[in-house]
Amino acid sequence: MLLTACGGALRVTAPHLHGAAARACAHLASALPSRVADQERREVDAGGGHAAAWGDPAIELRCGVPRPRGLDAYAACEVVNGVGWFVPEAELRRGAGPLTLTTIGRSTYVQVRVPEDYLPPAATLADLAPAVRRSVPQVRPCA
Repeated sequence: MLLTACGGALRVTAPHLHGAAARACAHLASALPSRVADQERREVDAGGGHAAAWGDPAIELRCGVPRPRGLDAYAACEVVNGVGWFVPEAELRRGAGPLTLTTIGRSTYVQVRVPEDYLPPAATLADLAPAVRRSVPQVRPCA
C-alpha cells in the first residue's frame, strides 16, 4: 500500500520484523541503490518497517513481507541477475497495470511493486539484484 504524506516522505506500509529477518532487511536497506530504473530514490516513511521507493509514480520495495498467495511448488520463477522472482499469474494475465514481484528462495521475502510506467520490470530487477544478493541470504535456488 502506498500513500503520500502532505509535503513529506512517501508512506509505505512495511511489516515490523524481529531477529534474522530484521537484520537482513536492515542490511538490504543500507545496500539499496540511489537510482532504480533510472529513477531517483525518494524519502520514505515506513513506520518502523523496512521499505524504499524510487520515482514518481513510485517503484516501491518492502522487505519482510509474508509469503505471497499463489507461491507454491508449481509457481513460475523468473531469475534476473541471480535473484529469483515470483509474479502472481493473475497479474501476468491482466496484461496492464502494475506488477508485484516477490523474491523466491531467500531467507525473507522482498516485494517490489513496479508501476505500469516502468514495465517491463527488467531494469528495476537488474538494479535491485546486487543489493538483494548481498543482503538477503539465499536458502534455495529458484527452480
